[in-house]
Order: sequence, then structure tokens, then C-alpha cells
Amino acid sequence: MVAAIRVPKTKRARRELLKHAPKLVETGKKTLILHGTKTSAVLNSVLSDIYHLKRDNAVKYTKKNDNIRPFESGGESSLEFFSLKTDCSLIVYGSHSKKRPNNLILGRTYDHHIYDLVEVGVENYKSMESYVYDKKLAPKLGSKPFFAFIGEHFESSELKHLKEVLLDLFRGEVVENLNLAGVDRMYVCTAISPTTVYMMHCALRLKRSGTSIPRMELVEVGPSMDLVVRRHRLPVESLKKEAMKTAEHAKKVKNVTKDPVQGRLGKVYMPDQQVGKLTLSNDIKGLKRERREAKKNKEHSKKQKVNPE
Repeated sequence: MVAAIRVPKTKRARRELLKHAPKLVETGKKTLILHGTKTSAVLNSVLSDIYHLKRDNAVKYTKKNDNIRPFESGGESSLEFFSLKTDCSLIVYGSHSKKRPNNLILGRTYDHHIYDLVEVGVENYKSMESYVYDKKLAPKLGSKPFFAFIGEHFESSELKHLKEVLLDLFRGEVVENLNLAGVDRMYVCTAISPTTVYMMHCALRLKRSGTSIPRMELVEVGPSMDLVVRRHRLPVESLKKEAMKTAEHAKKVKNVTKDPVQGRLGKVYMPDQQVGKLTLSNDIKGLKRERREAKKNKEHSKKQKVNPE
């Protein structure tokens, strides 16, 4: 039985649907964090740390979920359902098995359909709680991070794809202007091999350097881990073309300018008017008005002659 499509009946409901619809320019993306049928203690800690780093814009479900196999045909329907339910465009899914221990799947969606996927294995993991540092250095909620990708292996297909997903996952809201004081952390990703990336999270300290540019120091605050790429799925060409669509540039209108005070201004050019060569007919309204006024003046003058003061 096919469920009926519910159509919004009020303007308010239509506005809410437009907020959740895909946009040409996305400013911020929500992250959905899910647990698989079976998880390990390491993987639970990894998911908790990711949620802590994204807690201002993330949704986490702790209940175990069955029958989620994103790389198999039809196995991604549950992820798409949760993406639509929570209005999240980024997905982090953790599972643990003998064949793929400490397995982490990072995915992106477009219009709540799976766009691409990267499956990595977590090794040599250190949680945020295992690091000892001055708590004043802890990154603030909503701050913007720096990213450093070190190594020539990031030019390969697998790590290049992982780099794009990590940037989307941790960069936060897209802004045009940035205050240096609001950038207090940094993600350092080092390509150890063509399939392995060492990732660590550091706090950024700004110190005096005697110049206008401060000296920066990195203090590791965790988490840190090795990400070993196991599988990855690139987006379908048709979906990629639709997702990469950009806004069409507005056509420039000749002789039209915009002013912040007066609004839209335009110049109108008129040809020379040669009134002397135009033939005027007797049906012109202006001539009729002149005749009426002349007739009234004539009658008024006659009355004055008949009734002199």
C-alpha cells in the first residue's frame, strides 16, 4: 500500500517545507549520528567525541539499528528515512563486526538521498578524556576550525574523497567574514599511506611575536585516530550534476543601477522631438479645452456688459 502524499494546506506549512528543501547555497549542515546492530567500546567513544565536536549542529541516536547496509542495494533506505526525519544532510554510522572491526561510515545526502559514502576503520584511537591540558584552551562552542592536509596521497581518488567528506563534516557553518579570535582549533590530517590518514584535533594558542601577526602554537586536545579507508562510493553522475547546480547570473539590464537609498534607478533616452514638422488635427483635447475656456470668457464678458456695476 502506497502512502498518500500530504500537501501543505497553510502558508506557514509551505514556508516550513521550503526551509527543509535543498538550496543553491548551503550555509550549515546538520549531522546525524547512528549506532549499528553491534558496536564496540572504542566505536562508542568515537561517536560520542564526534557528537561533542558537533553538538551545536548534530542529532545522535543511541538505540541500535538493524538492517542498515549502505553499500548494498536497498540497504540505504533506513539512512534516507532518518535523514528526512531529522533534516540532516551528513551521516555518521558506526558498526563493529569480525570482518570489519571498529567500522565508521561517513556519508552525505542530497535532497535526503544518499549522495556519496566513505567507509573507514578506526585504529590507534585516543579519546578526548585521555588528554591532560589547561581547560581554558578547550575550543568554544560554535568556533571555526583550521584544516591542514599533509601528504601527497591526498591527490589519489580514495583520500581525496575522504578529504572532501571530512571538510564537510567538521567545517561548520559557511561564513564570509572571519574573526581571528573565533578560530581557536585545528584539524591536522596526515596521509601516512595511500589508504591511511592520521587525524588529530588541536587547540590553537595565539602568542605575542613582536609583530602584527601572532605566533601560533598547537596543543593536542583530542581525539586522535588513524582512519583506514576500506570502501568508498562516489556520487552518481546525474545526482552530482543536480547537486552541483549553481545560481544563474542575472542578466545585466542596460542603463539600470541599484542605489541603497533610492532603490532601483534607470535612465530613459528619448529621441529628439520635432514638433514643428508634426501635423496637428482638430481633435486634440488641448484645443477643445482652449475653445471651452474661450467660450466661457466670452459669455462672462457679455454678462458684465449687460449688468454693469
